[in-house]
Amino acid sequence: MASELEPVPVNSQKHDPAWKHCHMYKIGDKVQLKCIYCGKMFKGGGIHRIKEHLAGQKGNASSCLRVQPDVRLLMQESLNGVVVKKRKKQKLAEEITNFNSGGEGDSFANTDVLMLPVPESVEPSSSLLVNQEEESVVSNKRGGGRRKKGFRVRKGSNALALVDSVYDDSKKVNHQVSLAIGRFFLDAGVPLDAVNSVHFQPMIDAIASQGSSGVVGPSYHDLRSWILKSTVQEVRTDVDQCMGSWGKSGCSVLADECTSENGKTFLNFSVYCPEGLMFLKSFDATNIMDSTEALFTLFKEVVEEVGVRNVLQIVTKNERRYVELGKQIADSFPTIFWTPCATHCVDLILEDFRELEWISTILEQARSISRFIYNHNFVLNMMRRYTFGVDIVVVGPTRASTDFCTLKRMVSVKHNLQSMVTSEEWMECSYVKKEEGYTTLDYISNPSFWSMCTVITHLTDPLLRLLRIVGEKKRPAMGYVYAGVYRAKEAIKKELVEKKDYMVYWNIIDRRWEQLNRHPLHTAGFYLNPKFFYSTEGDIHLQIRSSVYDCIERLVPDTTIQDKIVKETTLYREAAGDFGRKIAIRGRDTLFPAEWWSTYGGACPNLVRLAIRILSQTCSLVGCKTNKIHFQQIHETKNYVEHQRLSDIVFVQYNMRLKQMFYNKEQETPDPISYDNINFAESWVTEKEIHADEIGRSDWMTVDPPLGNVMILGPEVDDIETLGEGFDDHEIFDRLKDIGDEIVENDVQEVGKLC
Repeated sequence: MASELEPVPVNSQKHDPAWKHCHMYKIGDKVQLKCIYCGKMFKGGGIHRIKEHLAGQKGNASSCLRVQPDVRLLMQESLNGVVVKKRKKQKLAEEITNFNSGGEGDSFANTDVLMLPVPESVEPSSSLLVNQEEESVVSNKRGGGRRKKGFRVRKGSNALALVDSVYDDSKKVNHQVSLAIGRFFLDAGVPLDAVNSVHFQPMIDAIASQGSSGVVGPSYHDLRSWILKSTVQEVRTDVDQCMGSWGKSGCSVLADECTSENGKTFLNFSVYCPEGLMFLKSFDATNIMDSTEALFTLFKEVVEEVGVRNVLQIVTKNERRYVELGKQIADSFPTIFWTPCATHCVDLILEDFRELEWISTILEQARSISRFIYNHNFVLNMMRRYTFGVDIVVVGPTRASTDFCTLKRMVSVKHNLQSMVTSEEWMECSYVKKEEGYTTLDYISNPSFWSMCTVITHLTDPLLRLLRIVGEKKRPAMGYVYAGVYRAKEAIKKELVEKKDYMVYWNIIDRRWEQLNRHPLHTAGFYLNPKFFYSTEGDIHLQIRSSVYDCIERLVPDTTIQDKIVKETTLYREAAGDFGRKIAIRGRDTLFPAEWWSTYGGACPNLVRLAIRILSQTCSLVGCKTNKIHFQQIHETKNYVEHQRLSDIVFVQYNMRLKQMFYNKEQETPDPISYDNINFAESWVTEKEIHADEIGRSDWMTVDPPLGNVMILGPEVDDIETLGEGFDDHEIFDRLKDIGDEIVENDVQEVGKLC
């Protein structure tokens, strides 16, 4: 076949950058292209398919595995430029069509002339288009009305030739808009991440919709009066909608702490249900944090305000004072559980893993690599080119999660980093001749370092997955947390094999998870999740069924209904009736657990109600960033009118942020070196000491912004799906049971001491 290929020279008319990276051959009257790196032949698709092949982007071509990183990046940028340009042209072409198809007053409607509206600054050029002239769209003679400036284009002529000209000038206009917004942000001290607000773009659209007539912004008093009043009413409408669902799904009261700059402690109460998350109120608890009785009085008021019948659990941090408070709540409210925050517990587990000597050593070596890269602009740009825009630092919700997420990311781009430190570009860089540069080269080139990183990743990845699951806002986590802990222990056991090795990590998990081991809600959530329940075998059901009975006795005070629920569990265990239908069996994997019960549990109305209420709960405190929310001002003002206004401002701000977070608006890729992320990424991007001469050599203006391109890391995996099916390791279940029994025994001993 190769002997039939006739080389064809690439002529000077072919300007696409991909032509430099392929050869063209002719077979008969057909042309084929060949990648110069891997030798793959392409029979169709033209140069665009070669470009997709070199860029490694999804399309009609497989990725080239031998292309150089700088070439791959060039092809990606070229493809992205084509897509953006095409979309801009299509959008503007649609505007042309819409402009010429509307209105009786349009003097050129239903004629053979197209009119393209353009910015005032664009002047017509005879080189742009055939038969173009400056024209009034609406003349005073025909239809009256104001005159619009545009280009007159005869139908059939190349209108898109003009689109490029308009697009270039539109970019200038948008540039000016962005500068104006930026000046306001910088002058007023508005946090730059405010652009991620769901209300930012609608604000710009509302201003733009007023045209060129000019818009006068609201005054200071407008913002404090009718605008605040209107927004409060909007937020209260959303809150009322959430409250309306509490009767069916139940709810969780969340009590989170925050500390002000002057050291005051505030307790912020919010309420979670599948319909949404709402902020309730804030209290200055500075003087009562050490008093269990005072805290209980406060919590009691909140529970009664929400409604005792609606509340299934109160979630707090897992601290000593809350453990004592939880016992008092359980005694005073027989139908409510106290639940320690699962996110806090998982984070403590990761922190303990991090303190193990060998893991601490590897983490510090990895941090030294990251600190060297992120503190030198030239090296940072080089790294982002070799990783195709992927940052090695991943900012997590906590310091420990940032550590292990970043280590996992570094393992994912190991080969890219190794290619970087063996490149000519690296060798010629003056920065790498420093001691830190040589150290970075040694670590990245050391197979033992990467081997240890991989082991750590295998040990911690299931815990990071569990952290994401329990912190899920929109999908209630109660039906998954027990399975997540099981999978974490299972993964550690498979990785280390020897019991003396994996028990080190199991003991850490058991110690930090102590208050949640065998928690009735967690265990019942596992039992009532059909995906997990029907994939377990043997007597494991018997071990966890007693926790379900605990929930029945506590959450359902009516003994008659309790008996009915116990009888109805038989149908569920045996998959009888609608539970056994093929569609219900398929639904175990495709529906949310509560949705599955609502759909197929018609024969068990009492059990369905209980199952939905349990499976609709969160496992963690779900808070939001509280910066620029002035809790302290509420409690400092002594004016009754202003106190109410400030309370409403906090109510609006907190609920708007919760709503944005709950619906997971896509955020821009965070910059790891931003001061906004310093609390979690500090040890990865900041030097231990700052030297004045180094500050002058690192120019932020030359640093390429993060692209957030994680495509090369592979497709995103659903954390819930990775939990899979099959739970048959009795050692894990038996240990959970033993820990639960120990907790009960310890509680009995504590009660005995008190008596």
